[in-house]
Amino acid sequence: MKAEEVLESFRQTGALLEGHFVLTSNLHSAIYLQCALVLQHPAEAEKFGRAMADKFRAQSVETVVAPAIGGLIIGYEVARALGARFIWTEREGGEMTLRRGFSVRAGETVLVVEDVVTTGGSTRETINVLQQTGARVVGAASIIDRSGNRADVGAPRIALATLDVPAVAPANCEMCARGVPATKPGSRKS
Repeated sequence: MKAEEVLESFRQTGALLEGHFVLTSNLHSAIYLQCALVLQHPAEAEKFGRAMADKFRAQSVETVVAPAIGGLIIGYEVARALGARFIWTEREGGEMTLRRGFSVRAGETVLVVEDVVTTGGSTRETINVLQQTGARVVGAASIIDRSGNRADVGAPRIALATLDVPAVAPANCEMCARGVPATKPGSRKS
């Protein structure tokens, strides 16, 4: 799957937004990728999941793990395409953790999947949780990498499409300086 095909899917479904946004990382950006709008279409989710899975078929992935909530749909689709188990991490008391009875055994081959990587924070936290259990994290994958391939998640990483979209601290945000109101469309409000 080519990067332009991925971006065209985002455009056609209204998932590529322009304005003044507060990202999950609390950085500000003029571009927001609302993956829920593209992933609400099962055919798109399946297509992205297959394309990501194809890049890891040789790794014998046993389990796909995604940070909630953004990675849930695409993580499930990647796991389905690989014939692997699917679980997720979520925050509890501000810390990423495995809950709901999920566990990973030492040596288990794991792939971490996310919808969009900006700073890589949620992916990195998920990888840390898995490594603490002794799992073997073979890589990380996302539909979009909006860091321009700069985010370090602590494991080899691929994305179906890479963008270099500036994300700045509120103190350095030109739109904030002009008084343009910001919206926070993402899944994590705090």
